[in-house]
Amino acid sequence: MASPSPRGTYQVISQVLRERIAAGDYMDGLPSEAEIGREFGVARTTVRRALRALEEVGAIKTVAGVGRTVVGSAEAAPYERIMNDLLGKIRSGELAAGARLPSEALLAETYAVARGTVRRAVRELETSGYVEARHGVGRFVRFAS
Repeated sequence: MASPSPRGTYQVISQVLRERIAAGDYMDGLPSEAEIGREFGVARTTVRRALRALEEVGAIKTVAGVGRTVVGSAEAAPYERIMNDLLGKIRSGELAAGARLPSEALLAETYAVARGTVRRAVRELETSGYVEARHGVGRFVRFAS
């Protein structure tokens, strides 16, 4: 069994990664937990603690389906882009309260993505309370409460 890492190792790793981020080394995303662990010779839990420290200071973020990225460097995940676009239309009134959202198929064609990507974006809007689903009818912009 390998000996445990010295106390504070995650802070050292976090600092090294922070310096690399500042130097622009990770503009396409951070390496995997396993790769970082191999590089520094530590367990995955130590790597996760170092990455959590970077997330807490806002240096990186976790994007579902993409991985960890440097904040502000990578393009948003496709579902986030669609969600933000629809949210902008709702807030501007282009999609007024009570208006029916376009179908998943039409949105998928419009944004050139899979229907599952559209479904996730719309589900996020539903969870946030901006959209409501009516079984067998469609999805509609909710009235402001």
